[in-house]
Amino acid sequence: MQPNTLLDAILDEAGISHAGLAAHVNQAGRARGLALRYEHTAVARWLKGQRPRGQVPDLICEVLATRLHRPVTLDDIGLGVPGEPSTPHGTSLSGFVERATALWRSDEQQRPHILGAPAVTGTPAVMPVWEWENPPDDVDVSRGGRHRVSMADIEMLRAARAHYEQMYRKAGGVATRSRIVGFLNSETAPLLRGSYTDATGRQLHRATGGLVAIAGICAYDSDAHGLAQRYFHQALRLAKASNDRGLGAYVIALLVNQSLFMREFRQAVAFAEAALRAAGRQITPALASDLYAMQAKAYAHLGDGTSALSCIRRAEQAAERIRRGYEPDETGYVQPGLVNVQVAEALLSLGDLTAAGEHATAAVDTPAHDRGRVHRLAMLSQIELRQGNADKAVATAVQMAEQARGMESQRLRDRLRAVREYLVRSDCAGTAEAAELIDGALRVPL
Repeated sequence: MQPNTLLDAILDEAGISHAGLAAHVNQAGRARGLALRYEHTAVARWLKGQRPRGQVPDLICEVLATRLHRPVTLDDIGLGVPGEPSTPHGTSLSGFVERATALWRSDEQQRPHILGAPAVTGTPAVMPVWEWENPPDDVDVSRGGRHRVSMADIEMLRAARAHYEQMYRKAGGVATRSRIVGFLNSETAPLLRGSYTDATGRQLHRATGGLVAIAGICAYDSDAHGLAQRYFHQALRLAKASNDRGLGAYVIALLVNQSLFMREFRQAVAFAEAALRAAGRQITPALASDLYAMQAKAYAHLGDGTSALSCIRRAEQAAERIRRGYEPDETGYVQPGLVNVQVAEALLSLGDLTAAGEHATAAVDTPAHDRGRVHRLAMLSQIELRQGNADKAVATAVQMAEQARGMESQRLRDRLRAVREYLVRSDCAGTAEAAELIDGALRVPL
């Protein structure tokens, strides 16, 4: 079940509480001869995604329409009948914008049913990727609204994306998330509802897609996986509206990374293939190298060494073609050495410690941003322990723990805990000191 953000948003607009809605629905039901006894707990379940039975969805529309002095449809409250075509508003880009901005609002207000929602799997996880890859495309994304969107507005969104990306790299997603979600609500939502031509609209949706993708990364880094997935799906829809296949492929790379974390390895392979296939010539060498490297990790976890090694070769070949200055801003995360650390992880899963160690060492010896450096040191420390080099592993772990200071990130904490576990399990001299240093970092609550 997906949380019903549209119902949440319209209840807030109407200024009606959960208990108030339940009482009004009961009253409206009595007028139709129905004996309803709903309480606030039922409304809480609807907000979590449960569909009310019988005539209740219509009664909710009736109550809200009276309160707001305007017609309210089932699609407006996120309860369009499953299996039936929705109204044009529900399928249109403007309908998507209303759903997207409702989610941003619920996230900013820290609604528990949004933050705690699990990631979807199976068909609901695959459909957004399929819809991005296949027709129909958006013929015209122009819109009429009060505020006329200018190129200065779009430049502001691009600058904000770069700003929040840097903040994420330095401080982590936990610290950055509330800032970027606040920006989406206060600055981005009004622009999407503004007035723009088709050409300006394409650029607006592209700039917004880049921002929403960072919001998804921050949610992923905060362990809010269902929310992260919804942001990534939003970014994919915005990429389609922008007609930028490269941006869509970048968003799918984020979904591939999340699939690997959730151990959905076959899905990771399939998503990466979809990005490489559908983006075609719009895919850049940096993005191709990352997608192939992540595919290699997925194949390695599946025990398919032949396919993993084939993807490693393709990742290395693509990495050699990367030309700085010819890549979009979004692929700036593919720093020199990133493919090395991805390949090291794949080779480690395949049991090739020597080659994994060479790649991990090369990654650490290459300059990287703060966050990337923590991941590289963690991987090297893990491999050094497996190779029996306890002294080196301890020294690397100490560097890693010191580098992670000041960052609020659940993913980096996962790395720290994993390294600590390997150190303690090895029971080698000096590991206790490094483990204590990591414990000190983990004691500070996020």
